[in-house]
Amino acid sequence: MSFREDFLFWRLAHFLISNQQYRIIQLSADQKELWLEKLENKQAQIIRMLRYDVDWSNWMQRDIELTALNGERIRKQLGLRHLSVVNVYVTPYPPVDDYQFRIEKPFTIPQTDRTSVMTFLIEKNNTVNVLQNLEHYFSKSLSFDLKDDYSESDIEAVKASALQAAKEHMNAEKAVFNNGKPFFTYVFMILQIAVFLLLELNGGSTNTSTLIRFGAKFNPLINEGEWWRFFTPIFLHIGLLHLLMNTLALYYLGTVVERIYGNVRFMLIYLAAGFAGSLASFVFSPSLSAGASGAIFGCFGALLYFGVIHPRLFFRTMGMNILVVLGINLALGFTLPGIDNAGHIGGLIGGFLAAGVLHFPRKKKILFQGLSLVLAFFIATSLLKYGYKEAAQNVDEQSVLVLAQEYIQSKNYDKAYELLNNYAKENKPSANLYFLLSYTEIKRGNVTDAKEHLQKAIKMKPDFHEAHFNLALIYYHENNIEAARIHAEKAARIKPDQKEYKDLLRKINGSGESAGET
Repeated sequence: MSFREDFLFWRLAHFLISNQQYRIIQLSADQKELWLEKLENKQAQIIRMLRYDVDWSNWMQRDIELTALNGERIRKQLGLRHLSVVNVYVTPYPPVDDYQFRIEKPFTIPQTDRTSVMTFLIEKNNTVNVLQNLEHYFSKSLSFDLKDDYSESDIEAVKASALQAAKEHMNAEKAVFNNGKPFFTYVFMILQIAVFLLLELNGGSTNTSTLIRFGAKFNPLINEGEWWRFFTPIFLHIGLLHLLMNTLALYYLGTVVERIYGNVRFMLIYLAAGFAGSLASFVFSPSLSAGASGAIFGCFGALLYFGVIHPRLFFRTMGMNILVVLGINLALGFTLPGIDNAGHIGGLIGGFLAAGVLHFPRKKKILFQGLSLVLAFFIATSLLKYGYKEAAQNVDEQSVLVLAQEYIQSKNYDKAYELLNNYAKENKPSANLYFLLSYTEIKRGNVTDAKEHLQKAIKMKPDFHEAHFNLALIYYHENNIEAARIHAEKAARIKPDQKEYKDLLRKINGSGESAGET
């Protein structure tokens, strides 16, 4: 026996595996049938090779149909819209009957028309021509120096070389996911659970004052120099559901990212993404916020960077799932209220750039890493400069009121007044802000301004009973009994069950009667 066809079969397989980076997805027990995959090659995503002595074209037609059905199953498993299969028979002689019409055009399954099978038959007399026809699928020469006779040892040598190349490729791909066992993922999970319990023991994780005290992203205090609030929100969560969702996401995403990038790189990516999320939220969202979402979106960003560098491995292992989950989360952020999407997008970009700067363990892309570093530095400094420069615009009134109340509770009336007064000068304050500003002015002895601001609050909100009551007190102490009576009566009428309003009104009426008797 010459074994020429057996040698050609494995020589072609070696070319596809070693030169074209195809991956073995199936090898029959007798090693006569081989299925290879390379999804990036849209013309030949799957190659099926069969070493068989083809006798009749009817048999070949049935085999082509079975190949198409198997290809359709692969297409569905991979979630592809269309799959191109190249089917190659290696046989010493062609079928005894006419067969050319069966392989002139691609075969497709009539029901779906989504899997196409283009068939080539290589036999002794057309080897060179068929190999040349196959070349356009690979943009590489397929001219092999073939002899008429080969020994079994020749075949075993080329087979072993092909299988060894496939094994090395497989081990190299596995190594990408074994750069470190998850460690910091679990550290961050434990930290955020521990901090959540600490919040619950000190006022509750949904209590605004508690969140501010423990380091939530709060623009007014960042503007005052508390830069650490770019990092501390990573470990805070608002409510149990928020904690559970982020902890679960961190478990699934963090372990994958840490295996790909290693422990130290993962830690740096996670913290950098958390900072980027807080920074974006600082610039584009005035609301108080907390949570690991920015850092978790940074894990998405790191996986997208992995997809850019290793697209074939990315889409074969996790790519479509990652893109779908990421898309859903971004869509929810744009449609549901109360979600800090600026922080999510900032974390996503930050994670991608951090991964670009650090790259993968034991590998370097100096130019790409340098560009990522420059871009990350430029974006971060630009956002910081803009955020601090436009400090008045990145603070909302609710945040100002919350912080002012914190200052008032600690009897720091000067800081509360400064905060409220500065906001009132730069913005259009509400009745609530005017009321709180008037309270600080009363405490600081500036009754004239307090009276003016209470009047503005009442003009904006006529049923503001607290403002009427405070204005009545001011008028009473100024001995303007009639004005005091008017506002005390309004406060009591708006809120009839408030005892101190009725007490003040009786006091005012008593003073008015005494003044009349005199």
